[in-house]
Amino acid sequence: MTLLAADNLDIRIGGRRIVEGASFAIAAGRSLALVGASGSGKSQTCLAPFGLSPATVQGSFRLDGEELVGAREARLRHVRGCDVGFVFQQPLTALTPHLTIGAQLREAWTQAGAPRPSRAEMAAALERVGLHDPRERLDQYPHRLSGGQRQRALIAMAIAHRPKLLVADEPTTALDAMLRAEIMALLGRLCDEEGMALLLVSHDLAAVADLADAVAVMHAGRIVETGPSRAVLGDPKSDYARALIAASPRLDGPPPALGPVGAPLVEARQVSVSFARPGWRRGRLQAVDAVDIDVAEGEAVAIVGGSGSGKSTLARAIARLGPIDAGEVRWRGAPLPPRKAMRPRDRAGLQPVFQDPVASLDPLWKVRDIVAEPLRRLRPDLDDAAVAARVEAALAEVGLDPALAGRRPAALSGGQAQRVAIARALGPDPAMLLLDEATSALDVLVAGTILDLLAELQKQRGLAILMITHDLAVARRLCHRIVVMDAGRIVEEGPAERLIAAPAHPITAKLVTASR
Repeated sequence: MTLLAADNLDIRIGGRRIVEGASFAIAAGRSLALVGASGSGKSQTCLAPFGLSPATVQGSFRLDGEELVGAREARLRHVRGCDVGFVFQQPLTALTPHLTIGAQLREAWTQAGAPRPSRAEMAAALERVGLHDPRERLDQYPHRLSGGQRQRALIAMAIAHRPKLLVADEPTTALDAMLRAEIMALLGRLCDEEGMALLLVSHDLAAVADLADAVAVMHAGRIVETGPSRAVLGDPKSDYARALIAASPRLDGPPPALGPVGAPLVEARQVSVSFARPGWRRGRLQAVDAVDIDVAEGEAVAIVGGSGSGKSTLARAIARLGPIDAGEVRWRGAPLPPRKAMRPRDRAGLQPVFQDPVASLDPLWKVRDIVAEPLRRLRPDLDDAAVAARVEAALAEVGLDPALAGRRPAALSGGQAQRVAIARALGPDPAMLLLDEATSALDVLVAGTILDLLAELQKQRGLAILMITHDLAVARRLCHRIVVMDAGRIVEEGPAERLIAAPAHPITAKLVTASR
């Protein structure tokens, strides 16, 4: 029985056509994946018919026989609250920052009229989607969770009211390879057990092949190829589908050509970070436990591990962007000052590029102001003319059209926003970039171009890179060495090719297996 049917769907925003003539159907208990590059219309196809976009919709979009195109907002609100669950792409912006995870899960649970859940029931719901220490997570606010933990909490909220249809927009974007497989398996089991249909947007083609019954490949607002997932991804007929598959990072490709490594740049010794446990519990959570790590000039080092392993906390402590309880960090042989004592010249040497390209940019500022900000703060020796020249040069260096300088982040694609973030980081002429999951929120084509850009910048500028990622294939493409973390400690490290070919620790072996 068909649960969701789209027929000749057209979507426009501000008079511009975003989706043209899209038609597809999903039976109850079955799944369809929409794949394609950023800006191809995938998300609008999933969200606009439910009233979650400013777009105007024409054509037909029927859920369980009910036409949603042209429906009143009150009716769409009821459908969203009772019949459909949503997992959005950006977990940090989708969650309410001033409410605990427990309060938000309770709201999602009761929105369709279900009785108020007990604490034990909510903890079980979080445990079901792979969150460790679920009772503790109920009392935490979203900013205390890692990106992967936030995404799993969103999935728990989306399925709490037992919807007929789950709309998942990149549901595994922030998860490591092992957890991606687990979450995808969970979604598949839910479809089987509860007769729930799944409309999935994803750039993880391997996961799509394992989970989705059918695939629709979108390009420039049109569906260019559709069919059973293994047929489309195993033997694509369109050039565009072949390009998507070719762009997916692999562990078995030829090794990349990496630049030379120079003198020691960063030397971190016995770095430890802990956080106070939330709520009534006493004590502290040890996030990073006596870790040593080095990065040389021109060297790219990846810190790899599961969500919550401490990799981002370690990197932020080293860069003086987050707290540190103990340990020493030396920069070119000299101790780096504590976070509050960092001077502009200290900050200029190590610049970050964050996981969420849109959320990391000020939504009220134009691109030129975003790129100019660190120059004005960290390079007081530059006058306005010099700052403007550097902004123009930085945008050109990352391959952006100068006309984008007058836009705000909301008018940029994900790939454009990440290029702006990279341009902002390059402005002060840093010796090292800190990349915190810098490509995980991007589709494979865009992520591939960003990785190519970073590799070229590294060679041209002799940049050192400290890369936080959960994807070994991405780490291999850019990095000389890989450091594997688990439970706040380094469990294995070594040259990227050797570590992937012959992992010595069980955690590394699991990551390698899940990334193939």
